[in-house]
Amino acid sequence: MSKLWEGRFSKALDSHADDFNSSIHFDSRMFRQDITGSIAHATMLAARGIIGKEDADTIIAELEVILQDIENGTLSIDFAAEDIHMFVEAELTKRIGDVGKRLHTARSRNDQVAVDIRMYLRDEVAVILEGLRKLIWVLSELAQNNTDAIMPGYTHLQRAQPILFSHHILAYAMMLTRDVGRLQDALKRMNQSPLGACALAGTTYPTDRNQTAAALGFDGICLNSIDAVSDRDFCVELLAALSTIMMHLSRFSEEIILWCSWEFQFVELDDSFTTGSSIMPQKKNADIAELVRGKTGRVYGDLMGTLTVLKGLPLAYNKDMQEDKESIFDAVDTVKMCLDVFTPMVQTIKVKKENMYSAAQKGFINATDLADYLTKKGIPFRTAYKITGQLVAYCIQTGTVLEKLPLDYLKEQHPAFEEDVYSEIALETCVSKRISAGSTSPQSVETQIAFLQNWLGGSL
Repeated sequence: MSKLWEGRFSKALDSHADDFNSSIHFDSRMFRQDITGSIAHATMLAARGIIGKEDADTIIAELEVILQDIENGTLSIDFAAEDIHMFVEAELTKRIGDVGKRLHTARSRNDQVAVDIRMYLRDEVAVILEGLRKLIWVLSELAQNNTDAIMPGYTHLQRAQPILFSHHILAYAMMLTRDVGRLQDALKRMNQSPLGACALAGTTYPTDRNQTAAALGFDGICLNSIDAVSDRDFCVELLAALSTIMMHLSRFSEEIILWCSWEFQFVELDDSFTTGSSIMPQKKNADIAELVRGKTGRVYGDLMGTLTVLKGLPLAYNKDMQEDKESIFDAVDTVKMCLDVFTPMVQTIKVKKENMYSAAQKGFINATDLADYLTKKGIPFRTAYKITGQLVAYCIQTGTVLEKLPLDYLKEQHPAFEEDVYSEIALETCVSKRISAGSTSPQSVETQIAFLQNWLGGSL
């Protein structure tokens, strides 16, 4: 295929250099955005009298046919073309002749690709946002169905205090709501149109950039034409938000992997989201969660790769910026794929409440409540803390637990102990008396669930 820029050159591009230079193998996915942007551009050119209305109508009508032909498979994208922009323009010119050559008036590939990628990412972010909302809903439902499940809460991966399983799950739901906010914030800054900035300096034609921006659903225009074509901070910001999403999914995956292990047995994944071993017939592996955890590094790499590409580029456009697409496309694809499989995996999880409760009974995770019991009897907290620590040490030496210590022995340690101590340090009491906002009590958890369901609008 001939190059639309070849007039200046006396030789054809070397075949290896041509392949190296080409981006159509990955930017072809933007054909809808490219054609939509071209239609808006042609409409504006006619409205401003830059090209004739009849020519614009011919261009627009044929662009719509090309779009339909690509979508229904009648027209195959020619991967010998340099990029999707060149392919569409060449196909248009082939079909309608010289009229098609008028389309690129007052436009450069620099602003064309910049508007295409913003429009494409805007569409993809909408899909990811929907996926996040669905996962948040599934988590709120899982929490709602397990408000009676008590488990040990951990710090330093050591049993710390008793909590509700629902409370633990809702922590991830709250993280994901902030991920939604980050994506929405990134969209606000992304949704400015670079179309009409041309190569870098604008154009001598009396264009109306605000018209094309409005037609394409942008909130406004990039106010500096150099900035419009030469920066990809919106890609960096989106990659950072996607990396944060993956970090949250990875942390959750790590816990699911631990909880599924024989040592924990807190949950069991459905068979449809696990795999077996080629040699060990007893194995049931949490491979899906492991892959989500592993793919997190891939998205981090996309972010770092893009930052590295951009860090030393002088203004304005440089060909290095072609490298933005594979990274951002890969990150978007990865996050979408992970959400698509992670959500039903969590939705079908089996919660083993008895095992959680049994684990919560061990590890002295009601020790803080015992210290609080003494504090409420008028004993300074640090004194109560020391007494409780000594009791824990005694339990370890004698192989017992706090709630089984005889009252007579407790009174020897301090006369403030009464019969009510046993009810005060029962796991159910430890959980239910956490009355501060955002705590693990059933009432607080119900408030958190109600917040999420209201945040989601009541249902999906």
